[in-house]
Amino acid sequence: MLTKKLSTLHSFLLLASRRAGHLARQQYDVIVVGGGHAGAEAAAAAARMGAETLLVTQKIHTIGVLSCNPSLGGIGKGHLVKEIDALDGLCGRAGDWAGIYFSILNRKKGPAVWGPRAQLDRQRYREFIQAELLGTPRLTVLEGSVEELQVTEPNPEEPGHHRVTGIRLANGSHQISARSVVLTTGTFLSGSLFMGQTTSPGGRIGDAPSSAGLSYTLQERLGLRVGRLRTGTPPRIVKDSVDFSLVEPHLPDKHPTPFSFLNTHVRCKPEEQLLCYLTCTTPGVERVVRESLHLNCHIQQDTKGPRYCPSIESRVLRFPGRAHQVWLEPEGVNSDLLYPQGLSMTMPPDMQLLLIREIPGMQRAEIHTPGYGVQYDFVCPTQLSPALQVKSTQGLFLAGQINGTTGYEEAAAQGLWAGVNAARWALSMPPLALSRTESYIGVLIDDLISRGVTEPYRMFTSRAEFRASLRPDNADLRLTLKGFEEVGCVSSLRYQEAVRVRDSLQEALAALQTLTLSAPNWTKKLPNIRISEVKTTSLTGVDLLQYRDVSFEMLASAFPECLSRFTEFSQRLKIEAVYRFHCELQKKEIERIQKEENMALPQDIDYFSLPVSLSQEVREILDRFRPSTGKRREDHAETNQTIRRIEKRSCVQEMHLYLSEMTDKLPCKGVCIPQNVQNNKLKCLRTCAIFMFYIR
Repeated sequence: MLTKKLSTLHSFLLLASRRAGHLARQQYDVIVVGGGHAGAEAAAAAARMGAETLLVTQKIHTIGVLSCNPSLGGIGKGHLVKEIDALDGLCGRAGDWAGIYFSILNRKKGPAVWGPRAQLDRQRYREFIQAELLGTPRLTVLEGSVEELQVTEPNPEEPGHHRVTGIRLANGSHQISARSVVLTTGTFLSGSLFMGQTTSPGGRIGDAPSSAGLSYTLQERLGLRVGRLRTGTPPRIVKDSVDFSLVEPHLPDKHPTPFSFLNTHVRCKPEEQLLCYLTCTTPGVERVVRESLHLNCHIQQDTKGPRYCPSIESRVLRFPGRAHQVWLEPEGVNSDLLYPQGLSMTMPPDMQLLLIREIPGMQRAEIHTPGYGVQYDFVCPTQLSPALQVKSTQGLFLAGQINGTTGYEEAAAQGLWAGVNAARWALSMPPLALSRTESYIGVLIDDLISRGVTEPYRMFTSRAEFRASLRPDNADLRLTLKGFEEVGCVSSLRYQEAVRVRDSLQEALAALQTLTLSAPNWTKKLPNIRISEVKTTSLTGVDLLQYRDVSFEMLASAFPECLSRFTEFSQRLKIEAVYRFHCELQKKEIERIQKEENMALPQDIDYFSLPVSLSQEVREILDRFRPSTGKRREDHAETNQTIRRIEKRSCVQEMHLYLSEMTDKLPCKGVCIPQNVQNNKLKCLRTCAIFMFYIR
């Protein structure tokens, strides 16, 4: 089926590259602006919801392009890909089709924090995304640039000061109407490209800059708070110019693990996977960086860049004298280029070549395309609702880097959920929110809208309090059923498969629970497993599966009559057994948080007239940020440890100093401070901590 779609892709691109005047209709339910990862997922999700959808992008053939690294997934990011797939998104299946190197990161730790990851073939990935959009009913693709949003008076029955009714294209005064609009502008919103001392407008090299009118509309007409962030990309290296005898090869997994729950295998055969290579920087790299600082205007500016994917200039300046890893990653099966992960840089091209040649294995390397930096506008995400709708503007949704995130996976996750809610708005359905207790997508959105960002946001497993429950293996059970029954974005085919998996797992766990034997009898059944005979209580099959050396296959071979038919779920059953106790412990806390999340706060509430004991300052803060729910969140262990250190200090000045330092450490909603605090200054700290979300 997919091959047939790809064969018609060229004619589709010609057909889709139409002028606005040739559109079959001028009124849509949803308009999505931008064809990157957020835009593709948003458009597909809105169309799956039943909304007539228009996707507007500057170039049709760049839809689904991997602008930076040719990879998908990773620690935390892989969870997002699995959840996107569970909600019938595109990127998981695209990764299985385009993957050329599959690996599970973090395997030395528990399965809850494993990170599925794949290197991708750039061309295959782009073709898959474009083919999927071609086959999506109710979705039209238009090549063009958006000049501004059409804004009118709000609907008095809904909260908000403005209402978006469509877009106006940059190639004239042509207007296209819609009930909701999703902006996924990526790095193109007032974007600027930097290379050495050269600056030019744009969001990606080779593409035209976006219209300045869109940024003006957001700031001046809608009054949104806008900030500035930066990112960068490394130079692309000619593969044949690298000496692979001087770098360390790294093999992929022997048995690739698919991203999609619908796939049992990936397109690339295990033996056809390509290799990645590891090398590292030398003192010569640091010397080139320091010698070129005066020629690098991008690195000299104060605009915040990604903390967890910094440029080589930032790494050298922050950690002098260290050797930094550089991964040489393939860009495709038939590509002649390598992507040097860890070498994002913005110095002049001639200095980039000097730096590259200071690295082992690349002494004679040639650069195909130099690296460059990008600065762009983003909208402070605290102005969004959990549905990713702008609180002050009816029908306007934002997703991706415009919300201050970094990474394909974070953008795709936001795009899917923004597309879902944009369609629901257009179809007069109530908005939906994902809880941080049920998904990493919920964690991502909650962090953005409650804490805001001061630097590009990246997902990690450490951001999720309930990561023992939010595992990559059970994303289908957590989200697919809800996606079909409550949301409406999941196909019946995927839903039926999820129901089959759920029922089979429940039957298998019930069968394991009925297998109850004493320790000596288990030892007779499984002589190679050491079980303490001191145990006086009987053990069930679930108890035994929690042992490190016991696999489901071993139990199935011992009890084939009741377990053999469940062997396709061997790994999932093992993981379910291991985490069963931990998940049971977290149930009460999850229920408490979900109860608080269901306590919605009206957006038009008058905090100044509330008959409660709140200071004027707190009322002003609540009125400014207008939280959506009454949910609070316990803080991370790091903050609790800091507070305990403060308790041991008797100097009031030091307490005030720590209080100022805590501003950058506290999370959005409440911290866990010991109740036995007697000092008045610490009581003040508790109050400030509880409202730190609103202060930030």
